[in-house]
Amino acid sequence: METLFERVAACLAATSAEEKLALTHATAQAWRDGLLSLESAIPPEPIAEPGRPDRPVLVAPSAVPRRRLGTPEGRMALLHAVAHIEFNAINLAWDAAYRFRDLPLQYYHDWVRVADEEARHFGLLQQRLRELGHEYGDLPAHNGLWEMAAKTAFDPMVRMALVPRVLEARGLDVTPGMIQKLHHLGDEKSVAVLETILHDEVFHVEIGSYWFKYFCDQHGLNVQTTFAGLIEQYRVNMRGPFNEAARLQAGFTAAELASFHLLPKVT
Repeated sequence: METLFERVAACLAATSAEEKLALTHATAQAWRDGLLSLESAIPPEPIAEPGRPDRPVLVAPSAVPRRRLGTPEGRMALLHAVAHIEFNAINLAWDAAYRFRDLPLQYYHDWVRVADEEARHFGLLQQRLRELGHEYGDLPAHNGLWEMAAKTAFDPMVRMALVPRVLEARGLDVTPGMIQKLHHLGDEKSVAVLETILHDEVFHVEIGSYWFKYFCDQHGLNVQTTFAGLIEQYRVNMRGPFNEAARLQAGFTAAELASFHLLPKVT
């Protein structure tokens, strides 16, 4: 029987967006159908960089263009930025499944589902960009998400803390404001896409919270103090305002949310 890890390696290596989406959906379906095994004697090969298209050009975060949302260019820039996040999220989910071995079966169920949903999100955004006369890759983007994946590749507990519970959770905070602005502009098609993403991302962050707590329990660590320590160690800015209702749904506690205001700010 073919292994999940063989299939996931192919998903990660795919360079075109169309190929990555097709392989991701096919792999998720094969996993749901029970056609893939976790029995693999081959350890994970280090993945320095996942496959990606030649465009967008990757630049420093400060060099990514910012435009006013009230203009057509600004709306395109917003959708392009979210599409880039979702494309990276496919690779992040597959890397979480591929890199960390010998974990409970539910761990792999969860990250296969996340990868499949992130691919669906990217497909929706790609379609919306095309309806507006643009393509993914038309604007430069940055590589911050994958850089964090590389920094956390040595420990699944650290990965769950700093990718789902920090980077992805930020989307829970900022997406409602994007939706409100797009409503104001009358762009209900884009609103529908972002509402779908926001709904699913609550569950994705919840998965990160669940497994972060699982790994903390395995090591006998306090969840709140361990998370705060990782935030300080990796110099992560926990900047509000926070979507507290969504974060509570996604596995944060009220005590954690209250403690965010006491975390040191990175300058």
